[in-house]
Amino acid sequence: MSADDEGTTRPAGSRVLTDARAGDDDAAVVRDSIADPERFAVLVRRHAPALHRYVTRRIGQKASEDVVAETFLVAFRQRAGYTDDGRDCLPWLYGIATRLVQRYWRTEARQLRLLARTGTDPVTEPFTDRVDAAVSADSAKARLAGALARLPASQRDALLLLVWAELSYDQIAAATGVPMGTVQSRISRARQRLRKQLADLNPSITF
Repeated sequence: MSADDEGTTRPAGSRVLTDARAGDDDAAVVRDSIADPERFAVLVRRHAPALHRYVTRRIGQKASEDVVAETFLVAFRQRAGYTDDGRDCLPWLYGIATRLVQRYWRTEARQLRLLARTGTDPVTEPFTDRVDAAVSADSAKARLAGALARLPASQRDALLLLVWAELSYDQIAAATGVPMGTVQSRISRARQRLRKQLADLNPSITF
């Protein structure tokens, strides 16, 4: 037996077991949380920062807290139906968050249009890394924001999951619940639209 800080005792090696469980992959945590709901907090600690960055980029700080909190609430309620045996459940969480973000499409469009007018928000930085140095970065961001705002929601969702969430095509398919071919088509069309609308900045820009 060993003593903890409060003087209580427990079987030797139990701390090692606790630490090992903390390192379990996401699928194991989800399975464990069905019988032990408190285990789900491990996923919140692991993935809330990434989800918060993604959602904030899309709809701003004001609404992001509520969306991230609701994402984990929905995931908790649906955890018994989680079937992915991979180590990372982020695609599942991004899918839930993306569906919730759709409620705020007016907010997202408003934020993008505001950026299009001001060019001061760095949320579109990942898209502009390859913009010609002669082009003002703020100007490029503003133009890009306007182009993103004009994309159909389904195309914008797929493209931002690829670029901002850094999901693979098959992960995006799983997250959005559509076939891989549909994901490929949506991203391809989104990129074509962006290239067409931003070609005058630099014809060689790729997205």
